[in-house]
Amino acid sequence: MLGCTRISGTESLRKMQSSSWKFPTVILCVYGFFSTMRPSEPFLTPYLTGPDKNLTIEEVTNNIFPVWTYAYLAILFPVFLATDYLRYKPVIILQGLSFIVVWVMLLFAQGVLAMQFMEFFFGMVTATEVAYFSYIYSVVSIDRYQKVTSYCRSIQLVAFTVGSVLGQLLVSLGGLSYFYLNLITLASVSVAFISSFFLPMPKKSMFFHRRVSEIPAGEEDAQPCPPHVLPKGPVKNLHESTSMPADTPNSSTKKEDARFLKILVQLWFDFITCYSTKRVLYWSLWWALATCGYNQVVNYIQVLWTHVEPSLNFTEYNGGVEAVSTLLGAATSFAVGYTNIDWAVWGELALGTFSALDAGCLYLMTFTSNIWMCYAGYVVFKSMYMLLITIATFQIAANLSMERYALLFGVNNFVALALQTILTITVVDSIGLGLSIVTQFLIYGSYFAVIAIIFLIRGTYTVITERCKNKNHVQPEINDQHQSGGGASKCLDVKKL
Repeated sequence: MLGCTRISGTESLRKMQSSSWKFPTVILCVYGFFSTMRPSEPFLTPYLTGPDKNLTIEEVTNNIFPVWTYAYLAILFPVFLATDYLRYKPVIILQGLSFIVVWVMLLFAQGVLAMQFMEFFFGMVTATEVAYFSYIYSVVSIDRYQKVTSYCRSIQLVAFTVGSVLGQLLVSLGGLSYFYLNLITLASVSVAFISSFFLPMPKKSMFFHRRVSEIPAGEEDAQPCPPHVLPKGPVKNLHESTSMPADTPNSSTKKEDARFLKILVQLWFDFITCYSTKRVLYWSLWWALATCGYNQVVNYIQVLWTHVEPSLNFTEYNGGVEAVSTLLGAATSFAVGYTNIDWAVWGELALGTFSALDAGCLYLMTFTSNIWMCYAGYVVFKSMYMLLITIATFQIAANLSMERYALLFGVNNFVALALQTILTITVVDSIGLGLSIVTQFLIYGSYFAVIAIIFLIRGTYTVITERCKNKNHVQPEINDQHQSGGGASKCLDVKKL
């Protein structure tokens, strides 16, 4: 009887894990919380330049931090394909393991070379983050996508805020050293790593393991691949039998090769289709340009803060600033959903206007000698970026299937990272110009000023074009009304007579 109870309990647990969307969502949120709750991260630069590591600010800025950008760029595309091919869970486990490696090295490794390897593994962490946001779409139904996505994103926001505030309180009030902050972070990411093993293994993915019966929303009307894109020879169904027996190794290998080739061809066709729309192209251009600049600012802002007010003379409030900027950005992003603005008309002008505001904030941070003004400029800069990237996401994803949006998301981030690599080699790295942090932020401010000019011009052109179209549509209606109105007045005059 006891054995039967155990068997039925095990079966019910398996049923819950396999059929319910709640179990993987809860596990993924647990993973997201503990992997993002990192109280030591806002104090990374003071830790590296402090007595624990004894690195100079030049070594941190010009030799260590650039490695993250190069590693991220090198890993991103292979990870993007491997994530889908391996069906997400192994890549999430790899991210959890990379988190542990990063913080073990931060705690116990010494020297520039060791910290460069640490940055390489942190590049692995960032590149594999795509698995976290993609996993849920393979284990829940379409009608729950929006709800589950909001859970996963919200839990990361809460975790980042909790981590930042906790780190700030422990430093300011508890007088805790940065070493112990990193120990707390190591414990947190270790919990995340353990939780990743409890995620159910998905049976499908967006590209390589798509079910035959599935037709993604938005692709029902998609045009077939043009002849010059398709491989030569007849195109066969993915599950169509070949002339060779199904169980021979050559048969299965050829099928896999043909399937892989067909998926790559479809990805290329989707890429051409997505970027052939001017609206998507311009919003994606802003996405890539702005994300490049944003990542660069976020990566080196602690170096600027240390320059403006050295940590030896001042208690850092980096954690509090990060928490406030994130919450303000989330609030503005949330408010976008309740605005009644035609973003198709006014969106590009808004991109230009707020990018100009970002440029102003960066110039303020560059030239001020007051740390509080520098903090305030960063809060406004980060919240404005989060607002605009939310609008851009809405506009780009509006008419795309989930598969095409995932492809476009990956391509936009890859372009942003390629631009960031060029900027890092030229401006930051010691093999390039190796400029001082103040000069770097002056360049970043000018970079956003150029973005603002481009989109202010484009946005003004779009608004004027739309107004001219509306006038052309309204004018014939007015003429018709005048004609009908004139006829009616003549009839009235006749009646009066």
